[in-house]
Amino acid sequence: MTDTQDDRALMDAVVQLSFEVMAVLHQVGAAHDLSATQLRLLGVLRDREPRMADLADGLGLDRSTVSGLIDRAAARGLVERFPDEHDRRSSRVRMTAAGHELAVPVAAAVAERVAALVEPLSRADRATLRALVERALAAW
Repeated sequence: MTDTQDDRALMDAVVQLSFEVMAVLHQVGAAHDLSATQLRLLGVLRDREPRMADLADGLGLDRSTVSGLIDRAAARGLVERFPDEHDRRSSRVRMTAAGHELAVPVAAAVAERVAALVEPLSRADRATLRALVERALAAW
């Protein structure tokens, strides 16, 4: 990408949008006594049961950090570890019923707040934005 004024404006806009989304995540998390990382954890575990190593890779954290994260979430009754049936050396993580109960209003609050960010856009512009973001993320 060339360093044009339009490119710099785009980068600035993307960064500003990411700051707004992060603020939403921090505020919603704080309202539910969750750190941003715990919020991400619940988002990941909503529809999968990853191995601990895969979870660490997906969250971009080292394994010892993820182990502590899981321990704290398990102490709150939000997640549980269980043995990987295909690899005895590995364990997997899943959300408990209490975790799912918490994840529902958290996800709804995040969705509502993020929707407010794009509400000024037309339906067609929102569809275009979604397609462009999905394409950029797929190439990442």
